[in-house]
Amino acid sequence: MIVCSCNVLSDHDVRGVVTDAKQPPRTTGQVYGCLGCSAQCGRCARTIRKIMNEALAACEGGCCSACPHAAAHSEAIDSAAEAKIDVAA
Repeated sequence: MIVCSCNVLSDHDVRGVVTDAKQPPRTTGQVYGCLGCSAQCGRCARTIRKIMNEALAACEGGCCSACPHAAAHSEAIDSAAEAKIDVAA
């Protein structure tokens, strides 16, 4: 599914960057950078953050108990919680 029309980014692109990186991006801006673009209109930022949180939560769910970047995953989830981003919406 396309989540960013301006840059033609899919949910698979975002998940790939978050789960495949040795040091996963912690912000939506870093996701854009990893994918070689930048935010244009910004309407997709919340959706990208939601996808990031879902991907990180799935990784913490046991698939990556020996994950080399588990600490970064928990930091990203904590920063999203501090920003009061509703991932259930």
